[in-house]
Amino acid sequence: MFRLSIPLRQALSKLTLPVLIAAAFGLMLLGKADTILAERARMALADALAPIYGVLAEPLAHARTAVDNARNMLTLYEDNTRLRAENEQLRRWQAVAMALDAENAALKANLRWIPDPAPAYVTAHVVADAGGIYARAVLLSAGPNNAISKGQIALDDHGLVGRVTELGARSARVLLITDINSRIPVILEGSRARAVLAGNNGPRPRLMFWPEGVTPAEGERVVTSAEASAFPAGLPVGIVHYTQGKVAEVEPLARLDRLEMVRLFDYGLHGVLPPEASAAKTTPPARK
Repeated sequence: MFRLSIPLRQALSKLTLPVLIAAAFGLMLLGKADTILAERARMALADALAPIYGVLAEPLAHARTAVDNARNMLTLYEDNTRLRAENEQLRRWQAVAMALDAENAALKANLRWIPDPAPAYVTAHVVADAGGIYARAVLLSAGPNNAISKGQIALDDHGLVGRVTELGARSARVLLITDINSRIPVILEGSRARAVLAGNNGPRPRLMFWPEGVTPAEGERVVTSAEASAFPAGLPVGIVHYTQGKVAEVEPLARLDRLEMVRLFDYGLHGVLPPEASAAKTTPPARK
C-alpha cells in the first residue's frame, strides 16, 4: 500500500484551502463571464434534482398535514366560535354582493362591455425552496412540453406569489415577491394611489414611492398595477402593515412559507424581468 511521506501530506493539506478558494473564484468569474451558460448549468442541475426533491416532498407534506390536524384539534372550540361569527357576517355581505352583482351586470349590458379573455394557466408542484442565485425563490417540478415560459405570473389560492425567472426541461424557478430583486408596481385599493412593492428578503416586502400627500392606511388592500406591462392589474398582493419603526410593509396574502402548489398564468405580458432572466429568451429543449 502506497503511503505519502509526512512532509508531502503537510504540503498537500496546506494547499487544499488555496485550491478551493481559487476554484470558487474561478466558478464566480465563469458565471459572470457567461450568464446564459451559468443559467443553463443551474437549471440542468435543477432538472436532475427535481425528481429527488419531489420524492422527498411527499413524506414531508404528510407529516406537515398530520401536525396541522393535531393543532386544529386543540383549537376546535375557538375555531367553531369564530366561524359562527364569520358566517353571520358573510350572510350580511351576501345580500350586498348579490345587489352589486345585479347592478354590475345591468351596467355592463348598457355599456356593451367586452370582458378580457381568460388567461391560460398550468399547475405545478413546489418541490424545494431552492433559491439558486436568489434568496427567496422556489423550484417547481414540471414535465416536458409544459407550456411554461419566463415571465409567467405565479399565484396560489390566496394571492400573488411571484413570477418565473428561470426555466429548464423539467423544472422552473419562481422569484418570490419577498426577494430583494423583486420590484412590483402596485395600487393601494382604498386611495387608488400607485406605489412600488420592493422585496427585502424578509417575510413582508416594503411599500415605496407612493404619491406625495397620500399615506397608505393600516389594513388597506394592495393589488397589482399594469404599469410597465409587467403584471396585469388587480391581482391581490397583500395588506398594508406598519412596523414599530413606522415603515409601511405589506403582509402577503399568499402563503409563501408553505407553498405546495402554484398556478402559472400566461397573461401575454413581456414586461420587466430580472437581468439574469432577460439575458436571453430561451425555450426548454424538446424531448427526442
